[in-house]
Amino acid sequence: MNSMEVLRPTLIRIGGRIYRKNNIQQQSYPNEEEDEFYAGPGDPMDEPFDAFMVEETERGFQCAVEVPSPLYKYIIGKKGETRKRLETETRTSISIPKPGMEGQIVITGQQRSGVISARTRIDVLVESFRKKQPFTHFLSLALNQPAIQEKFLQFKEEVLEKCSKDHGVDSSLFQNPAKLHLTIGTLVLLNDQEIQKACELLQKSKEEFIDKTVGGKPLTVEMAGIEYMNDDPAMIDVLYAKVHMKDASDKLQLIADRLMELFVASGLMMKEWDKVKLHATIMNTLFRKDSNVEERNNATTGKSPFKERETFDGRNILKSFENFYFGELQLNSVCLSQRFSTESTGYYATSGQITFS
Repeated sequence: MNSMEVLRPTLIRIGGRIYRKNNIQQQSYPNEEEDEFYAGPGDPMDEPFDAFMVEETERGFQCAVEVPSPLYKYIIGKKGETRKRLETETRTSISIPKPGMEGQIVITGQQRSGVISARTRIDVLVESFRKKQPFTHFLSLALNQPAIQEKFLQFKEEVLEKCSKDHGVDSSLFQNPAKLHLTIGTLVLLNDQEIQKACELLQKSKEEFIDKTVGGKPLTVEMAGIEYMNDDPAMIDVLYAKVHMKDASDKLQLIADRLMELFVASGLMMKEWDKVKLHATIMNTLFRKDSNVEERNNATTGKSPFKERETFDGRNILKSFENFYFGELQLNSVCLSQRFSTESTGYYATSGQITFS
């Protein structure tokens, strides 16, 4: 560990509190399925003694924490080493449900401070490894109304007619018209309880600010003009259509930003930007490999299983179609959409949604 890592350690925000992450040198075990993560002892003065519900029992103290079953393995570690180390250093006993079974992780110990220390480190483990999980759901506004799909197909046809000789431009780049959408943010929901929590947050957003913003009416928006995500128009990864309110108000941006803030505060969504980038992906080099790809909110840093990503030359597309008009449409719902899914309409399967009118 270098001196800067000591002086300026990585900070992790959990439940409104900030913790230090202790960086250590990790050995590589190529024959093991999972990498081990070590939550070091840290400074006892850093432990938040009022942060958790700790119950006093006949034998000492106890604290329970809800953790999705896919994350149990990170708390157990290779051959149970992480759990053993946590138990030894905090003088506690940590009970974890069997793999695949949802339930609570229960920490017991004779000292309240030890129980809280173990709980804090488990939270750090869960938060760290949750960030490494591929997102499972995303908040979306569907843009796949028939008139928009028709104009999008016209755009695709004209681009291929005029620009197919440009480097990297072919039909595999284009979005599925039935899945045209705006992404507000991506979520990692690892069990039914977290999906239910996300649905409840959506309903809360409707009651707290969406109804007041839209006044019980759909939002009339226009999809017009194209932009690209990176710096060089000759080497584009993602081309998107711009979406804006027809009346030039900021209602759509306000709803998107408030939704992001609500879900980030809940811990279900990572904050990537101060404002949501309102864009509809229409061409994406990841579509070459998988037509079901959904991008993260910034559409450039989303993890992809494919190491190589061939760009395309979009200079002629931008020159010829810079102001292409895809049409006007009514937005009337926000969906909690499932990644890698398709329902009967051709759009993503929905785990929950709210409507404006």
